[in-house]
Amino acid sequence: MANITIRPESFDDLHGIDIVNISAFEEEDEARLVTAIRHSPAYIPELSLVAEGHDRIVGHLMMFMTQLEQQERNINILALAPMSVLPSHSHRGIGSELVTKALEQAKNQGFPAIVVVGYPDYYTRFGFKPAWQKELACNLPVTREAVLVLELEEGTLDRGGTIIYPPVFHQFYETAH
Repeated sequence: MANITIRPESFDDLHGIDIVNISAFEEEDEARLVTAIRHSPAYIPELSLVAEGHDRIVGHLMMFMTQLEQQERNINILALAPMSVLPSHSHRGIGSELVTKALEQAKNQGFPAIVVVGYPDYYTRFGFKPAWQKELACNLPVTREAVLVLELEEGTLDRGGTIIYPPVFHQFYETAH
């Protein structure tokens, strides 16, 4: 991963982030989702990371606030979405580097757990496990196999519960899928 820098996004990166998401997903839905999250209370600026190489954005990952509802308490956890890399730069470890840096940042900020709706084969290499194994449900209309969790603070997920994505994400998901 020569000459790639991972850092928090800045205002000057917004157009480049849109290009990465549109290119990676071959549609504008994820770019619109990123913008919507950025303008919502769930947004955490220091957890929206870019991969920069040769003075341009080649990758992006966003983590945002979501809730874990348990019988006796609600906990602020993070959701990871979306993560994208320019197709011309895929298979170079940029996505892995973004995820690794984001997990480090999440731990440093004291978040107890992270959820991702994604490809199990990809995210399990970072320690994510199927949410259903911890008796966790999710309020998105996705298969249970696609919902993965990573516990950063031991015992956080032991009581099961329901992961509640913020309205901005839920509204996007209903209109895009």
